[in-house]
Amino acid sequence: MKLGFIGLGVMGAPMAAHLVAAGHDVSGYDVTPAAGEKLAAAGGRAATGVADAVAGADVVITMLPNHPQVEEVVLAAGGVLDTAGPGTLLIDMSTIRPETSIAIAEAARDRKIRVLDAPVSGGQAGAEQASLSIMVGGLDEDFAAAKPVLDAVGKTIVHVGPHGAGQVVKAANQLVVGGIYGLVAEAIVLLEASGVDAATGLDVLAGGLAGSRILELKRRSMVDRQFAPGFRIDLHHKDMGIALAAARQADVALPLTGLVAQLVAAGRAMGYGSLDHSALLKVVEQLSGRVPAEV
Repeated sequence: MKLGFIGLGVMGAPMAAHLVAAGHDVSGYDVTPAAGEKLAAAGGRAATGVADAVAGADVVITMLPNHPQVEEVVLAAGGVLDTAGPGTLLIDMSTIRPETSIAIAEAARDRKIRVLDAPVSGGQAGAEQASLSIMVGGLDEDFAAAKPVLDAVGKTIVHVGPHGAGQVVKAANQLVVGGIYGLVAEAIVLLEASGVDAATGLDVLAGGLAGSRILELKRRSMVDRQFAPGFRIDLHHKDMGIALAAARQADVALPLTGLVAQLVAAGRAMGYGSLDHSALLKVVEQLSGRVPAEV
């Protein structure tokens, strides 16, 4: 297919490269020119702007930081909806507010442009390994049309409901991930303060009911205080805001989510925003009066 890809950042760049490798004709645009050059080196084409990336595309993918960028790229004059032809499939893979995804789908309907919200989980490593989990909101027939494209960048690809549902599932994902990171951080602090080797203790936990993907992948780096970002606290802070807003919209109480959101916000306020979200350990250490290790 002919694809337009907008947003060639830490996640978007490897995703676009995988689409090129899968045989698609990919034109990509990013506000950073070097990102377009990198795509060109991988066999794609560096577009000069949004309209250039979108022109003639069968499918347009956006992978952007937050809803203001998505709204600017999609809804503004000269954006995706202005440029794409009838029948184009727009797949927004950004993590944004569900209401923004719904509003975009409604605006696109009048122009006969099909839309899916398809946020991802798996971080930079998942993007680089084409092993992302993708939660998709939209119509059945549009999901079926998008599946061959999504297969090139993900492993677990599930249609979870109507427009906006993908974003709700992503919000649920982020509150669970944040909560587990917070609890693993507390476990490490408890183990170390009690004179127990944290690495050994977490090995035991990982093999029992407390086992999780986070313990599997991150327990060693957390004990070693290695916080090079796979997914930054700054971005998780944004995502926790989305989760809390979704809870308010659904009129439900999520008290643990609120606490996790405050821990993430504290990490950002302490200057850890550019670190991996596993750096919640540094927040818990400070709350416990323990001197955090140097990064």
